[in-house]
Amino acid sequence: MATVTVEINGRPYNVGCADGQEERVRALARQFDDNVRQVAQDVGHVGDIRLFLMAALLVADELSDIRTQLNRLRAEHDRTMAGSETVEKRAADALNAAAGRLEKLLAE
Repeated sequence: MATVTVEINGRPYNVGCADGQEERVRALARQFDDNVRQVAQDVGHVGDIRLFLMAALLVADELSDIRTQLNRLRAEHDRTMAGSETVEKRAADALNAAAGRLEKLLAE
């Protein structure tokens, strides 16, 4: 297991992570640090725990919105695919009917 030192709101924190995940943890920490700094700018310094909590709530809210959007897009995709299957079936039926007429004409 690797250990990464990240800086949040100007303070270093040691974080354990899987080997090879160090850069990902650093990138995530930079994103979280941006959130914490934005909260601190908006509400002032209210202590690290409250800043972290408020920033985490903002991240959770954003994640919730993204999940809602993803579910909406999945449902839209499913409706589109269901409509596509209907169109494909109608096209296949029309081709089969046309093939049947052609075979009948050729048999005459």
